Amino acid sequence: MTIDLRGLVPAPVTPFNRDGSVDVEAINRLGGWLASIDGVKGLVVLGHAGEGTFLTQDEQALVIRSFREAVNDQIPIIAGITGEGNTVAALEAQRAVEAGASAGLVYPSHGWLRFGYQDGAPQTRYREIYETSGLPLILFQYPDVTKATYNLETQLEIAGQEGVFATKNGVRNMKRWDTEIPVLRKTYPDLQILTCHDEYLLHTMFDVDGALVGYGGLAPEPLIELIDAGKAKDYEAARAIHDRLLPVTKNVYHRGSHMEGTVALKQGLVARGILDHATVRPPLLPLAEGADKEIAHALQSANLGNVAANV
Repeated sequence: MTIDLRGLVPAPVTPFNRDGSVDVEAINRLGGWLASIDGVKGLVVLGHAGEGTFLTQDEQALVIRSFREAVNDQIPIIAGITGEGNTVAALEAQRAVEAGASAGLVYPSHGWLRFGYQDGAPQTRYREIYETSGLPLILFQYPDVTKATYNLETQLEIAGQEGVFATKNGVRNMKRWDTEIPVLRKTYPDLQILTCHDEYLLHTMFDVDGALVGYGGLAPEPLIELIDAGKAKDYEAARAIHDRLLPVTKNVYHRGSHMEGTVALKQGLVARGILDHATVRPPLLPLAEGADKEIAHALQSANLGNVAANV
């Protein structure tokens, strides 16, 4: 594999016009800004933060193409692959390739969230997606509180399959993190390990090659510093960055629902001068009155100001 994601991989939001259509002009601003920052290694589009499952197939392709044009092929565009069945997901990956995606982040089949999966089933999902599309794939480890989280044996088998080159780990169980990540690292030294613990990155930053997070689409500059501090095993520096970001983290991710983070990210991008408004698609709803001011104040306290002049 030639795709190097060792650094920050933001999962940006999908900007919409006020009528709910995809805002290609805003994508150009957002993607161009992120690609201009040293240390950003790629963008994951059509994920949770990107409201990917709320888009039609044509819109999904438009988002991939638009972000690819925005970054001017400086960094790879990775598409979230979320289709329910294996064949549905494989065809989705094939369309992503046609639209210009360089890799795919494979979500679990969503039925597994409630009912769990049969042993061996996740492996077939990755295999069919890769064999159909040829798209290099990222293993996505879901939180431990869901029934779609993969046990260690399943992770190891998927990581060893042809086409899988990285893992995005969001297990959110530090006992499992501390015991499973070293095994993955030892078994597959070349597997790129990326944390996606947006709401408490500090605790996972010392064991990884980088971070694949929606947070990176709002605050890329300090997160790149945090990754570098983690790689240097400099806890004091990492803690200082974490503490500076904590007001932002709380305002974006410490809300009633993690999905509210998508809305908060858009509000933050308004404050930073990238978006003109924070339009989302139902069933997402706007945040409570005053949240925009709270988010803007938190960003200011973290020295994350308006970057519109640089876009």
